[in-house]
Formats: sequence, structure tokens, C-alpha cells
Amino acid sequence: MRILVAEDNPALADGLSTILSQNGYAVDIVGDGVSAEAVVEAQNYDLMILDLSLPQMDGLEVLKSMRARQNTTPVLILTARGALDDRIIGLDMGADDYLTKPFEITELEARIRVLLRRQSNQHQSILEFGPVTFDMKSRSVFTSKGPLEVSARELSVLETMMLHSSRVVSKAQLMDSLSGFDEDISDNAIEQYVSRLRKKLAAHNVTIRTARGLGYYLQYDGNE
Repeated sequence: MRILVAEDNPALADGLSTILSQNGYAVDIVGDGVSAEAVVEAQNYDLMILDLSLPQMDGLEVLKSMRARQNTTPVLILTARGALDDRIIGLDMGADDYLTKPFEITELEARIRVLLRRQSNQHQSILEFGPVTFDMKSRSVFTSKGPLEVSARELSVLETMMLHSSRVVSKAQLMDSLSGFDEDISDNAIEQYVSRLRKKLAAHNVTIRTARGLGYYLQYDGNE
């Protein structure tokens, strides 16, 4: 995946490039707003990290120009402007996320993963596994026998497992899928949601298998 870093501080830009490259991303760097606007229109990027205080053209102007041209590249604003009004303006103008300096690298990496995952998911609204179909837009699940009734938390767990149906999903990933809920999610809670889903899917020959010490994976046991 390719990321554009628009940052006029060379040391920070180089540091970000090094960290992102180590995580397997292809990274381009520009140091002013005019270059950022030109490059993001000429090259397809999976994500843009945008500083607001860019020379020649302010970061908000770059963002405004992008969205006016129907450029939907996800934008993570990275800036020292931490005032609430600045954050609201940036988000209202089309930014997808906002992180103020100074910041923790681990948080930046997590936010990048969320935005890239969201971008990937937007291109795939229907998930299928055996007779089970997950409509990500309507947030509903169907089988060959009709709708499958699941709770909101079970829905999030099932979505995560179907998005990663070719490999084992860890408990940590499942906890992350439930992070939008108010209370902390425990290991026991994950086990309960998986147990409930396992019973509901069993009637459709879909099994949630346990990979001991690693997590869970889906298995289709044959024609329904």
C-alpha cells in the first residue's frame, strides 16, 4: 500500500517514512502544499498523512481542493493545531481522522491501520462464507434459509471472522472489533459471543473452530 506524507519538517517526515517503510508501506514525501496537491492528483494513494501548516499552500486548502475534485483518498491530519475548532474544521472539510503533535508512534500506526482497513472494506460490501452472506452496508446476515438473527456484538465478531476467513483470527482482533462499545471487552466475553455464534451457525454447516492458543477460524462442513 502507498502512503503520501505531506510534512514540511524534514526530520519528522524522514522518521515517519522510516517507520512506515518498516511496516511494509511504500512512502512518498512532499514538503509543501502545492506539491502535495499535485502529487495526490497524479498518483493513487491508499492514505495521505497531511500536516496543516504547510508552506505555499495550507493543508486545509489542499484538503478542500482534493474533495472538490472528488478525490476520496483517506486523509489523516497530523498537526500541532490541537484546538477543538481546528479539529472540527478539518473533519468537516473531509478529513478522515485527526492526530495532534506530539503523538505516540503506536497510536499513529493504529489509526493508519483503521483507515486502511476501512478503505479496503468499502470496496467489498458483501462477504460470503459457505451459505452465509454478510451485507456490510445494511449490517445484516443471511443464509440460504433466510435471515440470521444476531446481536450487535455477535455481528461485529462475525464480520471480523468473515473478513479474515482464510486465516485464524486472534482474540485481540475480536476485541478490537468491539472497541466501539462502552465497556471493556474481556476474554470471557469474547468466548461467550463466539459460543453463541457457533450455535447459530451450526445449523448451516458452518463451524467456528478453535486454534488453541491462537484464536478462531471459520470452517464450512459441506453443502447445506
